[in-house]
Amino acid sequence: MKKYFSGYHLAKLLCLLLLAGILFSRKTTALAATDTPYRESNLTGTTEERTNERAPGAAENADDLAEMNIANTVTITYGNGNGSVNGALRILVILTLIAIAPTLIIMMTSFTRIIIVLHFTRQALNTQTAPPNTVLIGIALFLTFFIMQPTLASIYTEAVVPYEAGEMNEEEALTKAAAPIRQFMYGQTFKKDVSLFMDINRLEWSGELEEIPMSVLVPSFIISELRRAFIIGFLIYIPFIVIDMVVASTLMSMGMMMLPPTTISMPFKILLFVLADGWYLIIKGLVESFNL
Repeated sequence: MKKYFSGYHLAKLLCLLLLAGILFSRKTTALAATDTPYRESNLTGTTEERTNERAPGAAENADDLAEMNIANTVTITYGNGNGSVNGALRILVILTLIAIAPTLIIMMTSFTRIIIVLHFTRQALNTQTAPPNTVLIGIALFLTFFIMQPTLASIYTEAVVPYEAGEMNEEEALTKAAAPIRQFMYGQTFKKDVSLFMDINRLEWSGELEEIPMSVLVPSFIISELRRAFIIGFLIYIPFIVIDMVVASTLMSMGMMMLPPTTISMPFKILLFVLADGWYLIIKGLVESFNL
């Protein structure tokens, strides 16, 4: 028993000595590092390792400032003054546009009307998830690209090409690029919606597009698109509601009140939709509703 306790105490003592040795060696190393000449300043690392060539605030002119800490400098340059930005800034602009692209596509193009009408069509057919959301969004995106193609071509011709050629600056290019989009939105917007937001902003409006700010035109366009989409959706619902009513009346007259009418009416809805070539009629009506 005594040998056991003696061994235990001996192991404990060795552990304490080892810990004390480690702490003492780290303290000695820190003191030695403090005594080195290159640690007299607040900068880290040796002279060869530091990215700062001179102490902060030592620059006397612009050339000295450009030479100091050059590894951490970000520059924005123009190619020979022709108005084109360098590759790094182009990447930054492209990434920014990608981040806000979903909002622009949904709120400033034909996407909103198309996706709502397609959703109403699926609900009227009562097919639940057929077509799935991915298919509906894909159809809406391709139809949006098809409908907006003249507008996009106008933006490229009137804004992008002259800007790349150095014939206009960024502000002029943005103004030229916004003009076709404004023209498209204004053509699909009800005047009473524009008047609503102009009155809210206490702005006078004589009916001209140039007097409408972008902050008024975008919400007016969105409200008009929602109105048109719901009107088209109601018209799509009418024939399918008739089928539901006929099936429900037939089941009640036969005393089959426990059988859900939607279970019987859904095959007839699909049959009617196929026989009438429903997808052709809906897509055709959607595209023509934009007065292309």
